[in-house]
Amino acid sequence: MEPIKILTSTAAPLPLPNIDTDQIIPKQFLKRIERTGYQDFLFYDWRRIQEGPDAGQPDPNFVLNKPEYKGAQILLAERNFGCGSSREHAAWAIAQFGFRAVIAPSFADIFFSNAGKNGIILATLSEAEVQTLMQRSIADPRHSITIDLEAQTVSDQQGFLARFPIDPFRKHCLLNGLDDIGLTLLHQDKLQAYESARQNQFWLDPKPQIV
Repeated sequence: MEPIKILTSTAAPLPLPNIDTDQIIPKQFLKRIERTGYQDFLFYDWRRIQEGPDAGQPDPNFVLNKPEYKGAQILLAERNFGCGSSREHAAWAIAQFGFRAVIAPSFADIFFSNAGKNGIILATLSEAEVQTLMQRSIADPRHSITIDLEAQTVSDQQGFLARFPIDPFRKHCLLNGLDDIGLTLLHQDKLQAYESARQNQFWLDPKPQIV
């Protein structure tokens, strides 16, 4: 997992509440056994025209298909983002698409946990603060937002400044790029010492004497 301290980027505005995990990553893609390649399925139904002669083609009106928002590393959404069924694939899709952070007034608990374990900053701001950033990013796709994880602040070049809460342990993991595997490997020396001692204690003679 890549460490993240300060993120400065444009933002993709998605002004909808209660965006659930089935919209973030539709259920038909959960059958895949790989852990990579989910970026193509992020908001799959919303990114495509659903009816008419152009059904299945990219919808030019959806924010992620608009060239002016290409490369945005911050996603702006409204309250209760990530609600619905539990699926880590939702966090995988968001991260693999290129988003390093999501800013919203609130997040569903399970998505909140999954996102942190996959290196995504979730910045919880008030609805008024989110709407300010949303409107600025809609009005100007070049609008740049800075998230300072160490200071726990969100700011822009127009004087906006807000603080967001974060659990100290999650903050430590994000700053140091530690997922569950990385946290385990911090104790690699102790694990190897334990395994060596256990092997010496319980290992049977590979060539037993036959009487």
